[in-house]
Amino acid sequence: MGMMDGLLGMVFGSGGTALRETAEVFRENAEAGAAREASQRAAALAQFAQEFARAPVSRFDRLVDSLNRLPRPALAFGTLALLVSAMTSPEWFAARMTGLALVPEPLWWLLGAVVSFYFGARHQTKGQDFQRQLAAAFAQGSRLAVETAETAQTSPATRDGNAALDEWRSRLG
Repeated sequence: MGMMDGLLGMVFGSGGTALRETAEVFRENAEAGAAREASQRAAALAQFAQEFARAPVSRFDRLVDSLNRLPRPALAFGTLALLVSAMTSPEWFAARMTGLALVPEPLWWLLGAVVSFYFGARHQTKGQDFQRQLAAAFAQGSRLAVETAETAQTSPATRDGNAALDEWRSRLG
């Protein structure tokens, strides 16, 4: 009996850890992998929060932001005004369209490039602002989760007899 115990102990280790460690050479431990991935995501989002943190804006910044909001509504309302003017004053509209037909093609290309770059930059700026807000919300949520976990650990009075909730809280801490 002692010889079998010794042989099985050599193969499986005492407590079965040798077999598990050997299997982990060929296949990743899913629980440890998930924990590593979660910590990497949290670190990346914390880095984003620092990167996209915004300084307070000055009056000049607010003025420029206000001016940057004007072109899109102006283009939309201007197009509607042209449609209305075509219906109410066809002669005036025809004269304006004749003038536009005389604009050389390279100038149209230049206008298209300027408008494209303006709206492209605006799209990028709005996307970055959204990422900043998302990172700030994540950072705020992380702080709340840590505070909640600390509170749950320090005050046993918060336990309400819900076994699943108690287990979840113990995993947080």
